[in-house]
Amino acid sequence: MSDVLNAVANRFDSAATLTHESAKAALAAGLQRIAAGARGVDCAPLTQFDSSALAVLLAWVRAAASRGASFEIVNLPAGLASLAQAYGVDTLLTPVAANMVASARH
Repeated sequence: MSDVLNAVANRFDSAATLTHESAKAALAAGLQRIAAGARGVDCAPLTQFDSSALAVLLAWVRAAASRGASFEIVNLPAGLASLAQAYGVDTLLTPVAANMVASARH
């Protein structure tokens, strides 16, 4: 996880790798950022991933939604977007979906 936080967009950068081996640490770091007010992640640095990356991204979306905020995922690698589509969770990775989750909890 990068220590870079884009103050304008209030989003943090993902790490270059998000696989099963790094998922637990990435999840915890992202949850801390979200608790501190981050509202998105830039996945441009992400070059190595597996399905664990989807689980982490979905957990971050849910964490933001539980705070009543949307969570923006930008620059999602095409391969990860295809994987999300194959698993049927691609629509859950959008700000609209996060807003729907937040609305459903209220």
